[in-house]
Amino acid sequence: MQVVLRTDEYTIYKKRNQRHAVRNKNRQWVRGDDKVAILLAHNLIEAPAPKAPEQPEEPEAAEAAEASAEEGGEEAAAEGGEEGEDKG
Repeated sequence: MQVVLRTDEYTIYKKRNQRHAVRNKNRQWVRGDDKVAILLAHNLIEAPAPKAPEQPEEPEAAEAAEASAEEGGEEAAAEGGEEGEDKG
């Protein structure tokens, strides 16, 4: 591991796989949110961009799609019923 930054409170290392490790002054590894906060403070990582909230489909468009699907199903059922009567 390569030393990237050394302070009085912690040492930041860069691993061979390009990830970072942080060790505090007591020589214990820092993990989780504390590690992320340290790396963000030194601009060694970028915070992920927040995802945009998904916008639901417009109700009119959804209703139109459902209506066209229902009409197609009713027509097929009506045609199927007529064919059954001819055979009987």
